[in-house]
Amino acid sequence: MKWNDVASHWSSFVPQIMTRWPELDENEVIAIDGDQDAFVTYLASFKDQDTVTAKSELDEWLMGEQPADAVMDPTRDNSQISATTENIPAGEDPSDDDRRFGDDLAPQPPIDRTG
Repeated sequence: MKWNDVASHWSSFVPQIMTRWPELDENEVIAIDGDQDAFVTYLASFKDQDTVTAKSELDEWLMGEQPADAVMDPTRDNSQISATTENIPAGEDPSDDDRRFGDDLAPQPPIDRTG
């Protein structure tokens, strides 16, 4: 995960942050609103550790996969749709329905049979 994703969809990630660090005050976490420095400082002060240790703990959490419920949060729909364009080859129209191949209306032969 990248912090930009977490910060821009902070409310989606608050439940995962609370799962990872259940001892934190949820209202304080919500109030941080995606500010990484503020979160690291809060985490360090809450756990009575230096900010370097807290930052490394946060980096370790960021190395994990994005939780499915955060990824599928409806507030992220536009960014997810935009991200799908990364998989479209150069020169291909994303709204192309492939009619240029001429087989959209042809019935497909059953599997394991030639037609």
